[in-house]
Amino acid sequence: MPLNDLAPELAPTLAVELGLKLDEYEKVVGILGRTPSVTELYMYSLMWSEHCSYKHSRKALRMFPTEGEHVLQGPGENAGVISVGDGWAVAFKMESHNHPSAIEPYQGAATGVGGIIRDIFTMGARPIASLDSLRFGTLDKPRQRYLFEGSVAGIGGYGNCLGVPTVGGEVYFEEAYEGNCLINAMSIGLMREEKLMRAIAAGPGNLVLLIGSTTGRDGIGGASVLASQEFDERAEDKRPAVQVGDPFEEKLLIEACLELLDEGLLVGLGDLGAAGLTSSASEMASRGGVGLDIDVTKIPARELEMKPFEFMVSESQERMLAVVEPGKLQEAIAVCTKWGLRSTVIGSVTDTGRFVVRQGGDIVADMPAATLAHDAPIYDPAMERPAYLDELQAFDAFAELDLPEDPERLSEVLLGLLASPNICSRQWIWQQYDHQVMLNSVVLPGSDAAVLRIGDTGRGEMTNRAIAASSDCNGRYCYLDPYTGAQIAFAEAARNVACSGGEPAAITDCLNFGNPEKPEVFWTFHESIRGLSDACKAFGVPVISGNVSFYNESFGSPIYPTPTVGLVGLLDHVDQHCTAAFKDEGDVIVLVGETLPELGGSEYLKVEHETVAGMPPAIDLELERDVQRAVIAGIRGGLVKSAHDCSEGGIAVAIAESCVAGDLGADVHLDDELHPVASLFSETQSRIVATVAESDAEAFIESLVTAGVPYSVIGTVEGDSLQIEDRLSVTLDEMREAFLPTLEQLVHGGTTVSTEELFEG
Repeated sequence: MPLNDLAPELAPTLAVELGLKLDEYEKVVGILGRTPSVTELYMYSLMWSEHCSYKHSRKALRMFPTEGEHVLQGPGENAGVISVGDGWAVAFKMESHNHPSAIEPYQGAATGVGGIIRDIFTMGARPIASLDSLRFGTLDKPRQRYLFEGSVAGIGGYGNCLGVPTVGGEVYFEEAYEGNCLINAMSIGLMREEKLMRAIAAGPGNLVLLIGSTTGRDGIGGASVLASQEFDERAEDKRPAVQVGDPFEEKLLIEACLELLDEGLLVGLGDLGAAGLTSSASEMASRGGVGLDIDVTKIPARELEMKPFEFMVSESQERMLAVVEPGKLQEAIAVCTKWGLRSTVIGSVTDTGRFVVRQGGDIVADMPAATLAHDAPIYDPAMERPAYLDELQAFDAFAELDLPEDPERLSEVLLGLLASPNICSRQWIWQQYDHQVMLNSVVLPGSDAAVLRIGDTGRGEMTNRAIAASSDCNGRYCYLDPYTGAQIAFAEAARNVACSGGEPAAITDCLNFGNPEKPEVFWTFHESIRGLSDACKAFGVPVISGNVSFYNESFGSPIYPTPTVGLVGLLDHVDQHCTAAFKDEGDVIVLVGETLPELGGSEYLKVEHETVAGMPPAIDLELERDVQRAVIAGIRGGLVKSAHDCSEGGIAVAIAESCVAGDLGADVHLDDELHPVASLFSETQSRIVATVAESDAEAFIESLVTAGVPYSVIGTVEGDSLQIEDRLSVTLDEMREAFLPTLEQLVHGGTTVSTEELFEG
């Protein structure tokens, strides 16, 4: 096939069909100095898509702090890496697989897990844990139950087969996510610091080795067709752009690649994710300042008569791209063969700086490699504050609603909140996941954060160090005030880690928004980035990796702004971890922080009044940091026996959750002058419910006074019910019945529906 296989008059039309704008097409023509070939247009359209180039978000992302005392690798690689002490390091990252999952939930979610795990072992780290952050519409709709069940099954099916534990995550159900579910997958890997690998192609004359699965037509256009466009009535036509995963092949890839790296057989290693071979190869070449020469006829194909562009942009899963010195090729192939994997030389590294694609004797693409990865246009989108904010933020629940004060009614409200889909137990989800494989999981799903011991159980190289990890974001808060909502997302992730005994060290993020070309949407994105950046700076916590997912809208309606934060914290000693469960009768309950009358955006308003309005809770980052540090010190000093953050549902829900987790009741006195609804269900930030032994109460209170943080002694752990003075009274059995089975009942409570009904809306 000759290089000039596309007539000049037809090229602009094809470019637009592939997602390029006309001026972007003209820029490609300027770079090449001629009409691009079909293969070149496909390659540029993928690499210059929003999903791959970040052309609308790159300027805003520069606000993030990316350096810190623990950082070994920041943004720009497959994953970020931090040092955790004693020569150990962890790599972690979060990415979205939203659009594929909205089309095919099982495979979309499964390949999301597979893709993020490849990012981790590409860095030289063994994957040790996964977390997932999920958003769906309400479960009273058949299609939402279908998406939810399929996505959870896909996450579990892939992760369980790999032997990588899923240790935590979160899920929310809101009408705003009905047209676009969110599947954000986070993975954490463990390595020795000296094993850190980067995806760089270097050394002209070195060979390009494709390892793993064959290449087919699955996933073609995933980055541009699915991830960089809004959904409309043609969404089902995009089903072929959803990848299909094979976790057993990925398990072999993990073992083979880690052995190749351990043996020093590779110059560079990259995974084939979005945009497939084009993305991996061009990024590796541009980082190394070299060129690549690839022959598609050498690529093992799973389908007949594949065209060059299909090979180059296929997103077939479980494939890795390695650069190998010729003298080490046979050893590398032998390792792959040992693990039952294909390994094929498909090209070589050159000193030209050009990315050349051949089909046998014909050149089908020839372009400067760096222009694919770095020359996409960078936009500065228009911003406009959404008009809806004035009305929503002006809402005052205390002035406009008839709030209950009767203890019996307030007891019913608490049970209703415990049964809310956004609060109730997630055990139906995590019971489908293997969360103990590898034997490193110290705190299992259901507490504030996962805790993992650092070390290699397989080699008997265990330490006393540990990490804690959590993912968090309340999209409702971000909808009402994106700047504050993003700060709360960070603060809650850090608070969950702090309640587990971890000192926040670094974050990854998955920034989920609507169409950035709409000024109101981009304003919410920019404000969220500004808020998250300011929170990170206040805590001295860098952003070391992440992902932007735009175009999360259907029929012109965007999701809530959802800047999800995945945070990893460090524990010097694994025994100094903590959980949310009440521990012993007679323990003293202390509220660290203070409650203010803040109901805006609360779960109380949504459940009891079907209202999403008001200002979200304010946040004082200095106070938040001081509260967290005081509780961490109490945990590490052996004073704090349980700690649980106050978030959705307020202090009443937080105490009830600790009661259920510990199978113990509580007698609580809230000495405030607030309206009972505010006292019980306000979602004021910077609050942690902690318990200490009666003999340690004085010492803990003295530490809080020294730290200068507000506190109040609010009760004791006792009995088989939760009594909050004259405000409410519920038994343990009532709390369990409301909290534990609800999610499963909501999933399976619907009637059988037809296939057509599943895809309505």
